[in-house]
Amino acid sequence: MKKTLIYPAGFPAPRGNYSPGLLVENGGVSTLYITGQLAVDADGEVVAPYEAAEQTEFVFKLIGQILEAAGMGFADVVKVDTFLTNMTDFEEFTPIRNRYFADTRPVSTLLEVKGLARVGCCVEIEVLAIK
Repeated sequence: MKKTLIYPAGFPAPRGNYSPGLLVENGGVSTLYITGQLAVDADGEVVAPYEAAEQTEFVFKLIGQILEAAGMGFADVVKVDTFLTNMTDFEEFTPIRNRYFADTRPVSTLLEVKGLARVGCCVEIEVLAIK
């Protein structure tokens, strides 16, 4: 089994001992674990504070960069976990999410949480991809 840490170029630096992505290759199967992504830019600034639609779009772009760095794409995603700080943002979040998974239907969990790791962030998304 081989483990590779995935850090796309120009990606925001983690605030702790973790990786944006971890690619595990075993027996011809590649599994990519993507840490919950927040709308934080390369300078560490929160993008569009408290704006669910803009943050959702930004987070999916970060996820796309991690997938690409691991040689994968959204079609390889099998599980999506989403955390919203306000369930009323579901209406803004869903059409954006659906656009990224128009041709696939990964299993999915969505939870409302009291808060996220960065003030101003209202959306966090983590995924699991297999190729």
